Amino acid sequence: MRPALSDYRHLTSGKVRDLYRIDDDHLLFVASDRISAFDYVLDSEIPDKGRVLTAMSVFFFDYLAEQLGTANHLAGPADDERIPAEVLGRALVVRSLEMMPVECVARGYLTGSGLIDYRKTGQVCGIALPAGLTEASPFAEPLFTPATKAEIGAHDENIAFDAVEKLVGTERAEQLRDETLKVYSAAAAHALTKGIILADTKFEFGIDADGTLVLADEVLTPDSSRYWPVDGYTEGVVQPSFDKQFVRNWLTGPDSGWDRAGDTPPPALPDDIVEATRARYIEAYERISGRRFADWIGA
Repeated sequence: MRPALSDYRHLTSGKVRDLYRIDDDHLLFVASDRISAFDYVLDSEIPDKGRVLTAMSVFFFDYLAEQLGTANHLAGPADDERIPAEVLGRALVVRSLEMMPVECVARGYLTGSGLIDYRKTGQVCGIALPAGLTEASPFAEPLFTPATKAEIGAHDENIAFDAVEKLVGTERAEQLRDETLKVYSAAAAHALTKGIILADTKFEFGIDADGTLVLADEVLTPDSSRYWPVDGYTEGVVQPSFDKQFVRNWLTGPDSGWDRAGDTPPPALPDDIVEATRARYIEAYERISGRRFADWIGA
């Protein structure tokens, strides 16, 4: 018989995920249907989002382990008997790690906060870039553009590589950079075979008891990544996306009536935006994994 969620001690809740203690060595990592944008958790939820995030993470954890030998934090299958029935399909049993205090961001294209920084300084995270770049410009090589980890309601701040060295030491900083770029490049190459551009993504890493660097948290989901269709890609304009950029675009567009510069939280999403967002998440998973979402646990 499966345990109840209440059998585990709740440790913390983030914008999207909840973390529970199973035992000294294992945690229950639960993805909700919550969605965040511009450092707010929205009132609206996206049905099945937690399952999509979990299914996508499992696909890529397995793919990266097979292709690159990348260690990850999974400690059991997606139907592990330690997962309560009420969160089956959107929860994973993972190893307890010492988490690195850095968001490890890889960018293959100029967009988002990177574009904002570039327009102000000509740089991203201290990396000087050529003049004349614009929205969705590709880089000659992907960039490692780390960020601080912010509390809920606060904003991750882009930092230069030397700031990472100060946080974790030079050797570990170089390892984080190299692993981030290696994993991004492999995932971007795979996505491209499916007709999808992986514009950027962010990873979190932890250290296990042996000192090994381990890929953790979620990985390469539509929450943590920008996915664009190859068809119709045009440098200089905002790309259509399979990720929550679609929600950001609606919130900052004329239909929402929301002023991002003000103090008022964003409004609830209309039903058509909720459904369109759900469809985009599912399409991203199905195209990239080659699997049917309907076959995932609980879908």
